[in-house]
Amino acid sequence: MADSQENDTIDDKPMPLLDHLIELRRRLMWSMAAFGVCFFVSYYFSNAIYYALAVPLADVLKASGAPDPKLIYTQLYEAFFVRIKVAMFGGLFMAFPIIATQLWMFVAPGLYRSEKRALLPFLAATPILFVTGAALAYFILFPIAFQFFAGFQDLTGGGGVPIELVPKVGEYLDLVMKMIFACGLIFQLPVGISLLAKVGITSSAALKRYRRYAIVGMLVVAAVVAPPDPVSMIVVGIPLILLYEISILTAGWVEKKPVEEPTDA
Repeated sequence: MADSQENDTIDDKPMPLLDHLIELRRRLMWSMAAFGVCFFVSYYFSNAIYYALAVPLADVLKASGAPDPKLIYTQLYEAFFVRIKVAMFGGLFMAFPIIATQLWMFVAPGLYRSEKRALLPFLAATPILFVTGAALAYFILFPIAFQFFAGFQDLTGGGGVPIELVPKVGEYLDLVMKMIFACGLIFQLPVGISLLAKVGITSSAALKRYRRYAIVGMLVVAAVVAPPDPVSMIVVGIPLILLYEISILTAGWVEKKPVEEPTDA
């Protein structure tokens, strides 16, 4: 036991505050450079990214019988800023692994070896969970929500005045990108709770004890994040509850176990 504690050391060397700030600046510069490169690459492919984000709405509008599904813009500069937003969206996605690596390289020298081994699985799970949440929004939540809202169209029109859904491209992409990022961040729940359990802030027993309140809170989050229709709220709420149950299991796996005191024979 003593040997394992001796080997569990911190690899970092004592550094003045100024050196830490210089190291932080270096990591930030690498992260910004990575985002800048990914931004320009995404800008070059912004049309392809835009079409991919517009597919869920286009499919729903075609299925609803809209004669010519389209997105519009009503201001001269709106289309240009839409391309900028799309490029930033793609740039963040592409640069995320590099930014996470730079963050890890800044924090890791100050951690014990056992802490590094404990955190590495969570670092690896973070992008997987984020992509899973984004995929849930894109493939499940968007078609259901868009079909609900498209159902209020009246293409025949009472008195010869049809009601057709023609969204503004800027407003539509703002909604879609916010939903994708929100669902991706929501799926980080097991990682966040497990890290809190690892440092002793919470425990699996406490998570079980406050389960009913957590479920109510997650339903409130689902009502805020999801589009305002019951089906979308359920689609977001059920995965949140499942993620909370997974968090209880992972917290029990990583939480600090009480040390048993030796008993006298």
